[in-house]
Amino acid sequence: MVVIGGGMAGASVAAELAGLGAQVLLLERETQPGYHTTGRSAALYTVAYGPPVIRALSRASGVTFKAPGDSQRPHPLLRPRGAVFLARADQRDALDRLAHELGDAVAPLATARAQDMLPLLRSGYLAGALIDHGAADIDVEALLRQYLRQLSAAGGTMRCGAMVTGLSREGGSWRIALPDGDLRAEIVVNAAGAWADHLAAMAGVAGIGLMPKRRTAALVSPPEGMQPDAWPMAVDVDEQFYIKPDAGKLLVSPADETLSDPCDAQPEELDVAIGIDRVQQAFDLPVRRIDHKWAGLRSFVADKCPVAGQAPDAPGFFWLAGQGGYGIQSAPALARWTAAAVLGRPAPTDIQDEGVTAAALSPSRQALTA
Repeated sequence: MVVIGGGMAGASVAAELAGLGAQVLLLERETQPGYHTTGRSAALYTVAYGPPVIRALSRASGVTFKAPGDSQRPHPLLRPRGAVFLARADQRDALDRLAHELGDAVAPLATARAQDMLPLLRSGYLAGALIDHGAADIDVEALLRQYLRQLSAAGGTMRCGAMVTGLSREGGSWRIALPDGDLRAEIVVNAAGAWADHLAAMAGVAGIGLMPKRRTAALVSPPEGMQPDAWPMAVDVDEQFYIKPDAGKLLVSPADETLSDPCDAQPEELDVAIGIDRVQQAFDLPVRRIDHKWAGLRSFVADKCPVAGQAPDAPGFFWLAGQGGYGIQSAPALARWTAAAVLGRPAPTDIQDEGVTAAALSPSRQALTA
């Protein structure tokens, strides 16, 4: 079988399929895996983020993220971070709604304590806060490499620089056209990220209404003498911005969601400026220059839940797309669930126990394009 897309989604499901005995070829259009969204993620693991099915998949992914290291990955995949949700006086209702929605995944945080944890927070800005003590940074590169090692160890292969130029159903199998020749496979897994609907159209398969959305981030230096590495991530309760320590600097984002065609996303100067402005309204953070800036595409369907499972109109064509901004933290469980579905096996018990159902992920669910 062939998995198309060498980001976290494709690498993880390819590794899981190979581990279950399937012969797997992973195709990536770029010259390296994880070039697009995977390599540009803010990379936070939290079970207090996203719609219910995402939170369930993230909980089920914990066993992978918390597994001890080994000789090939001596360091843990997670590093404790914490995340604080900030609310101004006019956002109290939003904070109350979030607290009700997330339940015991978060806890109230006194404003004085929030000020201690976030020393740059402007006095008088904060009217209320919640904290997710369990939030942690993800070593995305280490996780991706772990899956690629697993794929190789199980006999699977990966080809980079392999752009699919044609995909058609012929004689009970799929013909996959590449610049250097054609392949055939009984099963194709569409893990092409922002390009997933384009790949489906190429195959004559109905799309899922995928909406790639650009998100912008920039790195800036903290004030002289400040070491932010131990600070938690801070998120506006209405998700108008976030700020997160990153290797001695501060990552800032306006949490933008700008519709985009699939592309090698680049940051817009206006979005960078908006992000800095929003952060500076809450934090006393002088910005003399931008150390680095980038953008990535986060792909959503209408209900903002992932799409995983066989296309109703195409035998042997499986979707693994629409992970939105939650793809890294939910990847381990979603890959295991999808691999089981591809091979016609029952879903893993631990994922079922979290309440994840085929209906919630189905490519034909009513809420997909509603």
